[in-house]
Amino acid sequence: MDKIEVRWVQRFSNFEKAYLRFKESLDHPHPNELERNGIVQRFEFTLETGWKTLKDYLQAEGFEFPLTPKGTLRQAQQAGLITSAQQLIDALEVRNELAHDYDGEKFEKDEVIIRNEIYPALTDLYNFFVNRLLKRTTQIS
Repeated sequence: MDKIEVRWVQRFSNFEKAYLRFKESLDHPHPNELERNGIVQRFEFTLETGWKTLKDYLQAEGFEFPLTPKGTLRQAQQAGLITSAQQLIDALEVRNELAHDYDGEKFEKDEVIIRNEIYPALTDLYNFFVNRLLKRTTQIS
């Protein structure tokens, strides 16, 4: 196993932790202000670690593409690895919007998108990596 392959596996560990905490934060159907802040923070961290894990995975597989979040997501979809690239690209827009939400108004609108569109897309990405690790473990055994 070479260095670049190890990198995506190590980064997946961080993505998995972030994803599970994000999933847990969504268990509150009517979050108060503090819980909303936690959802936003966990969403941002999960999205960031998710696309970076995908970037490392694609590099380990030998793909060449723009090393931007959108470039990474588009390349993964073109390669047939994921089907939710557009939802994750939209998530990047939501993340940027929420970074400038000083009074909480944008969260009210974006919470529905986070729960109904972004969370399922991040779940698909998470499941993709879980399946790749299982396949990889089976090949090593």
